[in-house]
Amino acid sequence: MGESVLVLVGTRKGLFILRSDDDRRSWSLKGPLCETWPINHAVADGSGVIYAGGGSEWLGPAVWRSDDLGATWTYSRDGLGYEAGEAPIKSVWSVAPSGGRLYAGVEPAGLFASDDGGRTWSHVAGLRDHPSRPEWQPGGGGLILHSIVTDPQDAGRLWVGISSAGVFHSADGGATWEPRNRGTRADYMPEGHRHPEFGQCVHSVAMAPGMPDRLYQQNHCGMYRSDDGGRSWASIEEGLPSSFGFPTAVHPRDPDTVYMLPLNGDIAGRYMPDARTAVWRSRDAGASWRALREGLPQENAFFGVLRQALATDAMEPAGVYFGTGSGALFASADEGESWRCIAQHLPTITSVETLVVDR
Repeated sequence: MGESVLVLVGTRKGLFILRSDDDRRSWSLKGPLCETWPINHAVADGSGVIYAGGGSEWLGPAVWRSDDLGATWTYSRDGLGYEAGEAPIKSVWSVAPSGGRLYAGVEPAGLFASDDGGRTWSHVAGLRDHPSRPEWQPGGGGLILHSIVTDPQDAGRLWVGISSAGVFHSADGGATWEPRNRGTRADYMPEGHRHPEFGQCVHSVAMAPGMPDRLYQQNHCGMYRSDDGGRSWASIEEGLPSSFGFPTAVHPRDPDTVYMLPLNGDIAGRYMPDARTAVWRSRDAGASWRALREGLPQENAFFGVLRQALATDAMEPAGVYFGTGSGALFASADEGESWRCIAQHLPTITSVETLVVDR
């Protein structure tokens, strides 16, 4: 029996699922799902259950769940709220399975956990109670906890990325936290305050396979790698056309292979540099970079790619996927060497994740 790749595509108007044939050349599309709710992020756990987090200021937050690869869905918001008197939660921005627990990051920034598959939720209060919390400031899109990274070897260790508070780490399942931002910049701060303990505008964080202390980060002000669990960060942006972008993705088996999608800058339009599309790949943990362009639009590429809209699959060779703000989904079945557009005219794509299943 062969294998198929499912690509989970979150959009501003529901979730879409693409399913491949054996060789990832032909794709079928299903959607919009989740009653066309805005879906910020969708991911599958190790058993194939799919979770999709989203909502809006009008709808409120929720996490959707499917036990049959997207055929049917239920949702829950039970427990997704702060104490009385605090600002209401607008939406769920990220979901992350970790062993038998499921985490959800929300706006305004906070972390919630579920131990019953997303049916009920509890607030991980240790993060919001951190002494730095009163000084957190929103990024351009709001004060959002958008990145959750868990250690597959130790369920008690996790990292979160917050715009604009920085990266925080917990070694005890979320009871206590510490900022881990040394070496990352905040160029928008006044001179002399551009390397703060917290307050950086993190855009995305990814963990290297088999090396839980190696993290890659795309920041508002640079690209970075940490080899000590975020205690310190080193810049890896040399050789890239810009220090600004949103997504980060790592090869499923090679901790030294990382993909990034630089844009042309913060205030210059946030589209592809020179309006030519390229995914940039490093095979040496960020020491050098190569632009991957074959099959991608090389003129008039005035679109961006959001923070969770770049992903790899677990096939051999690894597939790479990204979705654009203009609703196009591109796929590579050869680790980025060549590309094809496999979906067009979708709503704005907010996230891309993958799942390999038996056909």
